[in-house]
Amino acid sequence: MYYHRQLEQKILQTAGEYACITLYGARQTGKSTMIRTLFPDYEYVTLDKSNERILATDDPELFLDSHSTPLIIDEIQKVPDLMETIKIRIDEMKLKSVTGEVPISLMYILTGSNTHEIRERASETLAGRTALIEVNSLSECEKLKISGGEFIPDIKILQAKQQALIPKNRHLIFEEIFLGGMPEFWINRPDRDTFFESYISTYLEKDVSRMINVGRLDDFRKFMRIVALRTSQQLDHVEIGNAVGIDSRTSKNWLSILEASGIIMILQPYASNLAKRIIKTPKVYFMDTGLCAFLCGWSDPAILEDSPMSGAFFETYVVSEIVKSIRNSGKRIENTLFYYRDRDQKEVDLIYVKNQILFPIEIKKGIGKDKADKNFRILDQYKMPVETGLIIDTSDKVFPLNRNAYYCPVGMIGL
Repeated sequence: MYYHRQLEQKILQTAGEYACITLYGARQTGKSTMIRTLFPDYEYVTLDKSNERILATDDPELFLDSHSTPLIIDEIQKVPDLMETIKIRIDEMKLKSVTGEVPISLMYILTGSNTHEIRERASETLAGRTALIEVNSLSECEKLKISGGEFIPDIKILQAKQQALIPKNRHLIFEEIFLGGMPEFWINRPDRDTFFESYISTYLEKDVSRMINVGRLDDFRKFMRIVALRTSQQLDHVEIGNAVGIDSRTSKNWLSILEASGIIMILQPYASNLAKRIIKTPKVYFMDTGLCAFLCGWSDPAILEDSPMSGAFFETYVVSEIVKSIRNSGKRIENTLFYYRDRDQKEVDLIYVKNQILFPIEIKKGIGKDKADKNFRILDQYKMPVETGLIIDTSDKVFPLNRNAYYCPVGMIGL
């Protein structure tokens, strides 16, 4: 069974505009399946195969000559230097298009699982020649098989979309949190422990082992668990390092590997020259709550819901869903999502920035309390417009708490 992805429209659009498309993201997020479904007639090759990888490394020209175009190349991070030869081929095609010999058309689709490496390499080598698209695990809307768009915390937009809402109580939401959104796991429901253990082993062996000493893979596995236990918290590399038995420098390096692989995302604090009391430490979130729950050792959604970590997991779920909705619209989050915390412990869970307007968001796993918006007005210090805020919780409709804030059901994200 194939679940249609919100990114499909963006990919088909760029297929008519670029000579190359580069998809990147964590393992098992459905990149190859989506591309092969959208372009069934294109030749497909994976650099996981040693003979293909060796040829692409030793003689990239011959490798490309041995395959027809349009060509899908999977696991491009295995031979990143291949992008240089692809660049030359694209430039040759563009030159012929100028003289009228051939029209500009899609030649290559590249996919890979090392987010940072692929994005940086493609940005440098294939600048202006490829569309860069990030793929995440299944979003809530994709699981429900409904079309959805970017989550914009504007009250009028949310109220207009409210008719499409499928309300869910907290128990159902925590079942989703527990399962996560890896397409193969969500669709086929294999044994959970076997699936995630295999996922972690494959990730360590194929991705992490290329970046750290193989003898330290067991330490890295422990590091993943320690970070999972701190999802939705501020980063403290010294504390994490002490828990694993590594120094803070190694902790920073290993965290960058998790981020580069699409396993986690880092949320930066909103900063301004006027805000001298802002804590500038970023927060960390796992992008798949199912993987995070497995690493933390939770074996049942009901136990997780009643655990001391339930609030952290609910916040992780909300943030990851918002991030997916933005990325599924073909956008990046770096200039859109932030959080606020100062030395007086005043905090706003999320700040959504659009057109220099600030939208404060608080996240509550139950029905938001009366004073959930108590810190929203602290954003006035930035001398920027502050819109009506949201309290994202398990309520069943969008309705006002007061003139400064509205309750918003978590299921509204991505509609």
